[in-house]
Amino acid sequence: MAQQKVSVLIPAHNEGKHIFDTVSAVTKIAEVNEIVVVDDASVDNTAQLAIDAGALVISLPKNVGKGEALNKGLQNLTGEILAFLDGDLGSSAAELKKLIRPVLADRADMTIAKFPRAKRKGGFGCVKGLARKGIKFFTGMEVTAPLSGQRVMKRKVIEALGGFASGYGVEVGMTIDAVRHGFRIEEVEVNMTHDETGRDLHGFLHRGKQFMHVARVLAKHLVLR
Repeated sequence: MAQQKVSVLIPAHNEGKHIFDTVSAVTKIAEVNEIVVVDDASVDNTAQLAIDAGALVISLPKNVGKGEALNKGLQNLTGEILAFLDGDLGSSAAELKKLIRPVLADRADMTIAKFPRAKRKGGFGCVKGLARKGIKFFTGMEVTAPLSGQRVMKRKVIEALGGFASGYGVEVGMTIDAVRHGFRIEEVEVNMTHDETGRDLHGFLHRGKQFMHVARVLAKHLVLR
C-alpha cells in the first residue's frame, strides 16, 4: 500500500527570525510531501524567507489570528495526513517526524507534541491548568500538553471538527471535540524549542489573553453540553 501524503501547515506572523530554519528543517523530513506557510500579514520578510526555504506561501492582506490563518491554509493542503507547526521552532522542527510516525502507522488519529521543561520561567501555570481541567471535565482525558500547537492528524479528524476555532483556545477546543468524536489521541515527547514568554509585561498580557480565550472555548462547550 502506498504511503499516505503528508502536508505541513505553518501559520506565521513576523517570524523572520525563525521561519527559514523552521521550513528548512521540515523539508528534510522524508515523510513530508508538502509545506504551506500562511503569512498572516507580517511586516517583516517572513514570506520571502519561507519561499526561499522551499514552502508554498499564502500571504494574507490583514492579520486574522492563528485560528483563521490555519483555516485559510487548510484549503490548500492536499495530503491525507495533516501536520500543524508554529513558525518559531527553528531547526527543532525536525522533531516533527516523531509526531508523524504514529499517525502513519495508524496507532493514533492525532498526535500532540510534549515539549521539554521550559528553560525560562514563564507564568504560574494558570492557563495550562485551566486547559487541562477543562479537557478532563468534558472528556475524562488527562492531557499533559493541552496548549501545544504542534499536532499531526488524519484529514478525517479536522473534517469532523469542521476546521479551527479562532483565538488561542483553538487547541483546547480541538482536543475536546476530537475525543468526543472517538478519535485516538497520543501525546509524543519531542525535543522541540520555541520562543518562550517570560515574566514581563508582554508575557503576562499574552497569557492573560490566552486565559480569556481558553475560558471562552470552555464556556461554549458548557453551553453546548
